Amino acid sequence: MTVVPPQEPAASSVPLPRREPATPADLVAVAGQLGRPPRDTRAVAHRCPCGVPDVVETTPRLADGTPFPTLFYLTCPRATAACSRLESAGLMKEMADRLVEDPELAARYRAAHEDYLRRREAIGHVPEIAGISAGGMPDRVKCLHVHLGHALAAGPGVNPFGDEVLRLVEPWWAGGPCVAVPADE
Repeated sequence: MTVVPPQEPAASSVPLPRREPATPADLVAVAGQLGRPPRDTRAVAHRCPCGVPDVVETTPRLADGTPFPTLFYLTCPRATAACSRLESAGLMKEMADRLVEDPELAARYRAAHEDYLRRREAIGHVPEIAGISAGGMPDRVKCLHVHLGHALAAGPGVNPFGDEVLRLVEPWWAGGPCVAVPADE
């Protein structure tokens, strides 16, 4: 598992998401959630109420050189499944239609896109993905998983569709941790 320790970006006024270093136990839990070792994890961007990471922060360029636009990666399989159910029910199309009809919503969504870009750019500049955020922002709605991850990592009021997804999903943590969490050594 590749671990990239979180570092504060130099000379940036961008408020960083709530995050904390990933412990070895966190990385084992995330590997269990994903069914594979996590790639280039910088930090835990959000913890599920059960205590296990549910969003990790990744590097904008993977160790193998691949540009990686998804800064906030939703890892919890229960939260992921909840997003997938909403996608299957047609929520992305409904959201995309609302973007066209509601200029205020479109402006808030564009602001979420800009927030995502600023946060990622504060970590590192990757020319190949400059101006590209994630989840279809700012003009489309492509991936509810990305929006939920952004909302959980950045907090309420940053990503309107992420906030909406969070309100619509069932409490994925209610049944306890989605994976066994090893004790830190």
